[in-house]
Amino acid sequence: MGYDLGAFLAAFTSDPILALIVVLTLGATVVNGATDAPNAIATVVGTKAMKPLPAIAMAAVCNFVGLALITMISSAVAKTIFHMVDFGGDNHAALVALAAAMVAIIVWGVVAWFFGIPTSQSHSLIAGITGAAIALQGGLGGINGDEWIKVVYGLVISTVLGFGMGWLFTRMIRVGARGVSRREANGFFKWAQIISGAGVAILHGAQDGQKFLSLCMLGIMIGMSGGIQDDVTFPFWLIILVSMVMALGTAVGGKKIIKSVGMNMVKMEQYQGFAACLSACFCIGLATFTGMPVSTTHTKTTAIMGVGAERSLRSVKWGLAGKMVLTWVLTFPGCGLLAYGFTYLFLMFM
Repeated sequence: MGYDLGAFLAAFTSDPILALIVVLTLGATVVNGATDAPNAIATVVGTKAMKPLPAIAMAAVCNFVGLALITMISSAVAKTIFHMVDFGGDNHAALVALAAAMVAIIVWGVVAWFFGIPTSQSHSLIAGITGAAIALQGGLGGINGDEWIKVVYGLVISTVLGFGMGWLFTRMIRVGARGVSRREANGFFKWAQIISGAGVAILHGAQDGQKFLSLCMLGIMIGMSGGIQDDVTFPFWLIILVSMVMALGTAVGGKKIIKSVGMNMVKMEQYQGFAACLSACFCIGLATFTGMPVSTTHTKTTAIMGVGAERSLRSVKWGLAGKMVLTWVLTFPGCGLLAYGFTYLFLMFM
């Protein structure tokens, strides 16, 4: 069955549950743009390479470009999410469970945004669809272990490699820039940091945007064709729509997250901000093109910790970092349980 824009609009206007799924998915994408995307340019603002508003505008444009462009090259992350869970053969119940997962993701993300905590919308999304699938299937039968294990790999990359590359790039820059005057170094690293920050924003759009693109396509496929096809192709109009919505979320939110990540956790200089962005680009890019769903928030934050630790372990505010890590740890059971409960509740009334 084709998924051209005309056919979708006809289905959207005639099927209220499908319409709800799409609206909720786009709403979760907006929340992601407001909560996760600012991490890409948090260090750029924290080191005063850019002012907040221009940096947020840059991130919004780069989010759009990243999702729209890279998805046409590789949709590996989207396909991983698409096949991660199985909502079963009852299409109505599957759409209801997907709606419940979206509500849980939005609630979790909005609460985190309100308190200025850079929670991972990626982890929320994975936890949400997992909790909903478990509730619908009555156990772990709806979980695809071969795809879910990629989440574990992604956690290792975003934590260990993110921290390690942040430390290593900082050390390499410090050794390589010996003998260069601070004024010359700051002039170079200011622009290097802006460019690398834009790179992180582009990869964030590709990595996180593909996750929400996948869920939107999952709902459309169940609602329009009555089943899930293994060989999924994402229509261009849907890629552009999700890209625009994510960019909108980035444009309207983000100052609280920038303050928590880029200013409060580690006080950085220009070269350190560049090292953090460079390490995040490396890790997120590696994960994106190999189909591993990683948290861009998690990756960028651990890279910042690695940068700070290279100078001195005491330069990192481990109390704030610990609160962030606790939030990440709680996201899987917390958002998963929310989705589990919402699924049961929604099935009673829908």
